[in-house]
Amino acid sequence: MRRIDGHPLWVGTARDARAIQQVLGAGIEAVVDLALMCEPVAPPRDLVYLRFPLLDGAGNPPWLICAAVHAVEGLVRLQIPTLVACDGGMSRSVVIAAAGLWWLTPQTPPDEVLRRVAAAGPADVHPALWADVKRFVFTVTEAFYQPRE
Repeated sequence: MRRIDGHPLWVGTARDARAIQQVLGAGIEAVVDLALMCEPVAPPRDLVYLRFPLLDGAGNPPWLICAAVHAVEGLVRLQIPTLVACDGGMSRSVVIAAAGLWWLTPQTPPDEVLRRVAAAGPADVHPALWADVKRFVFTVTEAFYQPRE
């Protein structure tokens, strides 16, 4: 589990998400689980648990990607200590965490935010997943949030 500097956000593996004592010991209050191939976590009652089973690559439904990104963005915006976890902690968790952070600093290009999150530890981002996130989240959702006159 590695913390993203300047934010109440950690990126980790499915194993990290299941190490409940370490999660709680780090002060984490919410887990966003992206691990499609792993069994869901059995969280204690006082831990928020959100599951968005994503493929590591192309083929995810746009609504599922957008829901995962906006869940992370909302938790971080509210300053809720959050762990974003996927099977290996190197692709889906990095991508979704970066996309969520981008909404907090939209003046920063998405690729730069991804580089910052990836720099926190090992990362091996699937290019098709990042392309889908940019297409679905940064294009479609950005248009949705444009101020109306």
